[in-house]
Amino acid sequence: MAFLMRLAFYINPPSQLNFEFIEPYTKLFLSIPTTQLSPIANVSVAAVLVFIQALLFNRVINNHGLVAKPGYLGALVYIVTSSLFLPFLIISPPLVCNFLLIWLIDKFLKLGKSNQPHRMLYDSGMIIAIGALIYFPFSVMLLLIWLSLIMSRPFNWREWIMGPLGFLTIFFFLAVFYYWNDNINQFYKIWTPLANGFPAVFIINYSDYFSLIPVILILVLASIQLREKYFKSFIHTRRAFQILFFMFIVAFLSVYAKPNFRIYHFLLCIPSGSVLLAYYFSNARIKWFYESIFLVLFLTIQYFLFV
Repeated sequence: MAFLMRLAFYINPPSQLNFEFIEPYTKLFLSIPTTQLSPIANVSVAAVLVFIQALLFNRVINNHGLVAKPGYLGALVYIVTSSLFLPFLIISPPLVCNFLLIWLIDKFLKLGKSNQPHRMLYDSGMIIAIGALIYFPFSVMLLLIWLSLIMSRPFNWREWIMGPLGFLTIFFFLAVFYYWNDNINQFYKIWTPLANGFPAVFIINYSDYFSLIPVILILVLASIQLREKYFKSFIHTRRAFQILFFMFIVAFLSVYAKPNFRIYHFLLCIPSGSVLLAYYFSNARIKWFYESIFLVLFLTIQYFLFV
């Protein structure tokens, strides 16, 4: 399925495909060659990455009981939604960061039951810092640690500082590396995007986003379904969807931390959004209706990828 969703690229590949894998400030100590990948190889590697992510994502939502019954529905939904737009189909920093985001989802959902929250929170801070080395807006995910604590545990100031400490540990070593290489001024420039105001104007070609119509429809139906069953669900399930909702919001709004906005940023919204879509399809009762909606979603995506 991951390769099928990229059929438009395989039939009509571009002659050249420029892409970034990590942030410029990370290239000082980590150089990853990208020019040797042809467009077909790029898209194929991206398909493999999405397939692996889908399996990991499927395992997480099954382990936490976020769908009606275990299966591979979550993986299928993840692969389809990860193919909404052409920029989603190639290797990009947010695509790589989704490995870390799925890992964070698992950690945040375990937080309420953990006997060692300090270690888990410290590890989460380090994971977010590693993600920020790949794609700077990922650093905004640090807010999710505190939001998860608010929803999962009583206040404990030691727990609230563990996430930032883990984050600062990675960037402390990065600062030392910059200092050794007489580039400490460049290290300070890493944080300049945080001073940006939220973009007031987006240049949008609305015809490129028609493929979102069936996604929005499914999200609305899923929200109605979740609302009907919300108070009948286990506390853990309710808390999980609250955390995932805020993860989606934070991922969406973190676009302000990237001066040069690109549509592939919204790949960070896919893991949290896919949970709600999988929840709908696993709980829907009218078979012909939800199968028809899924078919419409698949065909709509394929149509707009080709045109």
